[in-house]
Amino acid sequence: MERRNLYAGYLQIDYFSESYSHFDEDFQRYSNMSVPLTFLTDDILRTMALCHTNYLRLNQENAKDGRNHYFVFRVKQIKEMKNIRIFEYSHHLLPLEGK
Repeated sequence: MERRNLYAGYLQIDYFSESYSHFDEDFQRYSNMSVPLTFLTDDILRTMALCHTNYLRLNQENAKDGRNHYFVFRVKQIKEMKNIRIFEYSHHLLPLEGK
């Protein structure tokens, strides 16, 4: 099995939900990356799963304002399908400088 497909189908985000629209808006507001978010989402989900985190860090090199930004998600599991994790965007965090 190719490593890229390790979590295929097990990590999900609802592209048509209000939370994803909010994530897209927040990400576009702070990111200076030329790649559209929809092309990054699978890699973002896989990275959060492999690192056992519920957030994405947009590093200062890829941010419009040169600061680190955090995008926090709630991770849900369906009782009947425990292998599937659904990521729902919660909020954006901008840490205080020097903390």
